[in-house]
Amino acid sequence: MTTHLKKAQSALVSVYSKEGLEPIIKKLNQLGIKLYSTGGTQSYIENLGISVTPVESLTAYPSILGGRVKTLHPKIFGGILNRRGHENDILEIEEYQIPEIDIVMVDLYPFEETVANTSNESEIIEKIDIGGVSLIRAAAKNFKDVIVVPSQNEYAFLLKLLEEKNGHSSIEDRKYLAKQAFDVSSHYDGAIYNYFLGSAEGSLKESIQQKKVLRYGENPHQKGVFYGDLEKLLKQIHGKELSYNNLLDVDAAISLIGDFTETTLAILKHNNACGIASRKTVADAWNAALAADPISAFGGVIISNAKIDEAAAKEIDKIFFEIVIAPAFTDEALQVLKQKKNRMILLHTPSVLPAKQIRTILNGVLEQDRDMSVEKKENMKVVTQKTPSDLEFSDLAFANILVKHTKSNAIIFVKNKQLLASGTGQTSRVDALKQAIEKAKNFGFDINGAVMASDAFFPFPDCVEIAHKAGITAVIQPGGSIKDQDSIDYCNKNNVAMVVTGVRHFKH
Repeated sequence: MTTHLKKAQSALVSVYSKEGLEPIIKKLNQLGIKLYSTGGTQSYIENLGISVTPVESLTAYPSILGGRVKTLHPKIFGGILNRRGHENDILEIEEYQIPEIDIVMVDLYPFEETVANTSNESEIIEKIDIGGVSLIRAAAKNFKDVIVVPSQNEYAFLLKLLEEKNGHSSIEDRKYLAKQAFDVSSHYDGAIYNYFLGSAEGSLKESIQQKKVLRYGENPHQKGVFYGDLEKLLKQIHGKELSYNNLLDVDAAISLIGDFTETTLAILKHNNACGIASRKTVADAWNAALAADPISAFGGVIISNAKIDEAAAKEIDKIFFEIVIAPAFTDEALQVLKQKKNRMILLHTPSVLPAKQIRTILNGVLEQDRDMSVEKKENMKVVTQKTPSDLEFSDLAFANILVKHTKSNAIIFVKNKQLLASGTGQTSRVDALKQAIEKAKNFGFDINGAVMASDAFFPFPDCVEIAHKAGITAVIQPGGSIKDQDSIDYCNKNNVAMVVTGVRHFKH
């Protein structure tokens, strides 16, 4: 239940950016609320022709140490922190002639922006706000009596409050703003800590202020929220809102496609590629990718690293799918793809994904480096008497990228830069291999001359034996088993090429 309203009589305004400030200052003045301010904000208010009292007239101290100390004074913080109904507080502020401050407006120095734009340590350190954070915390602590406006994000809320309640506020209003204030201050401190931490090990402090409530989580009975600025990476130009599961698939798709440089198109289902191919045109890549598993492709996620044109769009539009992602679309392609009103069309802006990956487990979290390793021909060590051909080397590199992005245990078959089949998420590597062979045969592929990639080493020679008998002529794997030589010996006896990379690509 909303309690009685409290009327503000005075406001301290000290902001870094003046954007959006003018209508608030004019409204505060119109309501007869006394204004206190500092430095640039004071000059800004005076230029509006509005009376403002310099903070220095309260503290009897000028801004000192190059602006590092302006508001850190008992007359400022006493005015904010005094409890209006507390007898001793009332007596003390009267004794020390401390005026009450009912509204505190602060916009902190842009520390994160500075870190993003310069490596100059001195410049970065000077953007660590001390007085502003202190004002925010003091006002938020005393929310029973004080309105705190901790960032530009709350300007609209304050302006609405001033216009609709004429300077009055309820305890609910003030407590909401206090919550926002501690969100701002804790996020700010976290950013500073992470700057000093750098690449060293320390406490995990992740603060993401942007959030989007999803329709539901993985299943309809679960709540779901995405935290982050999705628009920096993706622009949705058509279709319904992305769901929790959609976002998981989109994440897998973007991670996968980012490792390919040639024109490539992939089709994903439940975070795994069910089709992928590199070709000269997107339309050709689509047709080759679809051939790998046209059944699983139904309702999947499509991603291309090249512009989708009308020819490709017409081919893609022949089946049902939920999402299509590309760096660009021609107008003609969009006319084709937009015919389904719920189809989600996303523009992907190439950007660097976070270097760290975090996931919750048990009563804590796991953090690891993102798997950024992409093994090329020069990273492959030939361990057999037979050396792969140039075409096989090319296919081995393609297959190794794909196995890296496939749920373990994983086996991948590739021929001519086209996925023929995959074995995904199996509890044994042999089962994954048998699954790949069965899928390839079901969709009419000739495995003879294809290459095989494994995400981890072969503990026994059974996998290379089964693969060879199915038609595989070259194998890529990380190596590292104490029985590596058994698999190598089998390959040598049967004219199969094998390379090792020394890099395992488990994905769980």
